[in-house]
Amino acid sequence: MPGPQQGTGQRLPSAEKLRRRADYLLCYRTGRRRHGAPAILYFVANQVGHPRLGITASRKVGNAVIRHKLKRRVKEIYRRWPHRGQLPALDLVVHLKPEAGGTDFSALRTELLRLLSGVGQTGRKREPAG
Repeated sequence: MPGPQQGTGQRLPSAEKLRRRADYLLCYRTGRRRHGAPAILYFVANQVGHPRLGITASRKVGNAVIRHKLKRRVKEIYRRWPHRGQLPALDLVVHLKPEAGGTDFSALRTELLRLLSGVGQTGRKREPAG
């Protein structure tokens, strides 16, 4: 898969970050979403050929220190996720809910990985029950 390399260094490459406001808005308006307790994950296909991550948090989450700490944690969870390279070309936006402000790292990690793990399979049709 052409695109950014993984495992080189300890930071999320800038090519894997969502930067433009228009990309966030496109993800919010036309993308699909998955809900969790501390966050909502929005995702939409992109044309760049690899996944990109964006993170948002309103002031309801907490003060600037708390919001920035949570964003760093989300970025680190995503960066260390072993299945990151298997994602299709998607723009992912993690919108932190106010409940995220009181969430510890392990609970945030568990919930975020649950949300991310279903993203690759959401294009498939569900099997009928029975």
